[in-house]
Amino acid sequence: MCKPALMTAVFSTVSFLLGAITSVVSGFLGMKIATYANARTTLEARKGVSKAFIVAFRSGAVMGFLLAANGLLVLYITINLFKIYYGDDWEGLFESITGYGLGGSSMALFGRVGGGIYTKAADVGADLVGKVERNIPEDDPRNPAVIADNVGDNVGDIAGMGSDLFGSYAESSCAALVVASISSFGNTHDFTSMMYPLIVSSVGILVCLITTLFATDFFEVKTVKQIEPSLKNQLIISTVLMTVGIAIVSWIAVPSSFTIFNFGTQKLVKNWQLFLCVGVGLWAGLIIGFVTEYYTSNAYSPVQDVADSCRTGAATNVIFGLALGYKSVIIPIFAIAISIFVSFSFAAMYGVAVAALGMLSTIATGLAIDAYGPISDNAGGIAEMAGMSHRIRERTDALDAAGNTTAAIGKGFAIGSAALVSLALFGAFVSRAEITTVDVLTPKVFIGLLVGAMLPYWFSAMTMKSVGKAALKMVEEVRRQFNTIPGLMEGTAKPDYATCVKISTDASIKEMIPPGALVMLTPLIVGILFGVETLSGVLAGSLVSGVQIAISASNTGGAWDNAKKYIEAGVSDHAKSLGPKGSDPHKAAVIGDTVGDPLKDTSGPSLNILIKLMAVESLVFAPFFATHGGLLFKIF
Repeated sequence: MCKPALMTAVFSTVSFLLGAITSVVSGFLGMKIATYANARTTLEARKGVSKAFIVAFRSGAVMGFLLAANGLLVLYITINLFKIYYGDDWEGLFESITGYGLGGSSMALFGRVGGGIYTKAADVGADLVGKVERNIPEDDPRNPAVIADNVGDNVGDIAGMGSDLFGSYAESSCAALVVASISSFGNTHDFTSMMYPLIVSSVGILVCLITTLFATDFFEVKTVKQIEPSLKNQLIISTVLMTVGIAIVSWIAVPSSFTIFNFGTQKLVKNWQLFLCVGVGLWAGLIIGFVTEYYTSNAYSPVQDVADSCRTGAATNVIFGLALGYKSVIIPIFAIAISIFVSFSFAAMYGVAVAALGMLSTIATGLAIDAYGPISDNAGGIAEMAGMSHRIRERTDALDAAGNTTAAIGKGFAIGSAALVSLALFGAFVSRAEITTVDVLTPKVFIGLLVGAMLPYWFSAMTMKSVGKAALKMVEEVRRQFNTIPGLMEGTAKPDYATCVKISTDASIKEMIPPGALVMLTPLIVGILFGVETLSGVLAGSLVSGVQIAISASNTGGAWDNAKKYIEAGVSDHAKSLGPKGSDPHKAAVIGDTVGDPLKDTSGPSLNILIKLMAVESLVFAPFFATHGGLLFKIF
């Protein structure tokens, strides 16, 4: 009944290419729409905040739905086409589908790492010379790096974020399908129950469609104060509606009791337990989102304390910011831990995979509020460069400040789901490699744990250094232009934008290779030389340490950014006391923001790619490692 291994290899390659293409196309279309939308948002801002908000939000939503729908459609079509060849060999069929997740994630590596290096090199360069040395406002057209900076927002935050979440989504679907194919669904060939992960996602798309109407049609945003609550309500509404949706699906699509493969044994599961698995992931996502928001929004005390510490200079600002980042890890980790415990006790590794899917089921809304950020950021840049009135710039700034927080919420979601997805893939890997237990006390596994926990640090070192090197070049170029082009500061001569864009592009392409190689080669080298036990240690270690660094890095950066915005906006008396733009506390805040930029937009978000990609790659190569791996231990 089983098909030859060579054919499975061919089909895996096809699904790998499909995953990669889907990811790239979605990211490309998302960026295209964002570039249309940002100028329109600026124009709408002349009529008032509510019109501008609707344009920015809807264009963000386009990106969200494109990605969710494309991912689902291509995966479903692929499964049905492969089924023609595989017939009843479902184990082989879903093993070849795992390539889809690998394809999606390997593109995310380029989007996230390359995009992160691109955007931050430009951002740091533009800020250091423009704001700190020359005292010109942000997005001033006299600044040579301004175009590269605005382009970078799209590359990192839209294409990067999109491909990242697409990767998570494809992988958690694949992990669930692989585990289900060796459970009762696969053994009895019950196609409807087998497709449960995909049905959950499709209900998610419908729920998100209804949810977006709440922001644009049912409750219109009239004032600046309503922007952030409106975006936050999106998360709450979609989560509540989705809970109802999952309940209905679990009741209709899945038999009342069934068995799930659990490390060599079959475990009996009821359909209400499956519902709880998805639900716990869904609500954990919401909790992580709100904790992230509490630590990164300037409406709450953590960021205000960071802003206050700028009175005594940049050093205290950095100390407070780092402390905030480390502290912000606590609650999300508990949320992830509880959802893992609940879902694992109910439905073993399948439970963890569907919990990850639950967290990602509202991906369309999550991406909508995330892509909204860079769009409104660019709208502000366009307003400044076009020399539009101060009033319009204030409106776009209000949109942008809300966008900063939602971008941080989006990153929280991405990291939380990456942790669950990675664990689910780990479970699928262990099932495929036919390991029954992973014993930490054996030296093989323990050395794996140690090395795995080190990898996120190595990876972060590479990405941070890359941003630093590229930013150095950028700063030198911007300074050179200010010093050599006559009439640039007076606004009579135009800067050479193209050179700065070229610096960013070249740096991101060149500097992406070493971190990419580290992620791609580690599982192969460990699997072939040390075997599956050591590899499972490496995967567990990188998951455990990577999540912590990712959450703390992205929250630290987000807090510094918003502390700077808090001082600049000067809304409250406390913010006014910290001075106008250009005061000493403000300069300290800008330094904090510049340090935080590579943390929150390059190292932090790229780490979830590291965690997921290593796991999905190990899963794809699991049968090979199980039979031919561990050469070093075989020799001795």
